Amino acid sequence: MTLNPQQLLTFLATSIAARLPILITGAPGIGKSDVVAQAAAAAGADLIISHPAVADPTDAKGLPWPVAGEKSATFLPFGELAQALAATEPTVWFLDDLGQASPAVQASYMQLLLARRVNGHVLPDCVTFVAATNRRTDRAGVTGILEPVKSRFASIVELEADVDQWSRWALDHGVDAMTVAFIRFRPELLSAFEASADLTQSPSPRTWSHASKLFALDLPQNILAVALAGAVGEGAAAERIGFERLYTSLPALDAILTDPDSATIPSDPAALYAVSTMLGNAATPENFGNIRKYCQRLMDTQHGEFAALTLRDSTHKNPAVCHTADFVALVSSPLGSLMSGELS
Repeated sequence: MTLNPQQLLTFLATSIAARLPILITGAPGIGKSDVVAQAAAAAGADLIISHPAVADPTDAKGLPWPVAGEKSATFLPFGELAQALAATEPTVWFLDDLGQASPAVQASYMQLLLARRVNGHVLPDCVTFVAATNRRTDRAGVTGILEPVKSRFASIVELEADVDQWSRWALDHGVDAMTVAFIRFRPELLSAFEASADLTQSPSPRTWSHASKLFALDLPQNILAVALAGAVGEGAAAERIGFERLYTSLPALDAILTDPDSATIPSDPAALYAVSTMLGNAATPENFGNIRKYCQRLMDTQHGEFAALTLRDSTHKNPAVCHTADFVALVSSPLGSLMSGELS
């Protein structure tokens, strides 16, 4: 069973508040760590991040330390363990890439996960565990997680990518609108991870974010092609570059915003995705009236789904458009119904 990012965010925020430990699985680069950080913030919790894959068992147990004046020793907490033991506010202790850790390191967390104590130190009630791991089939160095470690989690869930949710995240985090439009046109390439022993990359939410930054470098075309292939793989890179060439055949964004009644409406689906995404990303209260007019023309030419996409992006990217007279009029129109998913 899988959850999309928004479902996982809701589940984690609720589980954190209830102090239930959760284990998340999923492909590399799909966004597990980002969702955990968002969930901690949504739950009003501090975040401690540990990387068991590069840890030693003493990280979760403490270092043996002599007791002054006695012929004995105790375990002295340090690092993330010391942070967790000192916590007084709601805190998420995130064990990232737990499945890559050695059996000894995994076992060192068992007492903390279940008994919430280790070597005489008691974990405060305000601390909640969340862990994440890739799957064994991902060839990410995961040999498995010990059964007694797995059973200490209240639930194990798998994260899957969602194009609509990633698109909103991407536009909010500086991913260029053309890359977002391309993923909407080729949604199967958002997360097309293929495990390989070769030094190649696969398309994933993480690698598309990297690819977007490469476009911002304004590289010569031959260098960009190589760099992009190194980010998302040769096939996905070639398709993304081909999609970029559509830009020269698209109606200029300024022309649409200035004269929406006569600006060209593309017929090619790829071009429509590009235009819709760019328009939504450029929306302001000042130009929303003209965006609405262009969307009405999209409706009139049987491209209603792209009108809805533009309007949803507009209100998400700049919520201030919801306070305009055009938006108020839109809500009771067929466009408003389509945007809400009431029309097919």
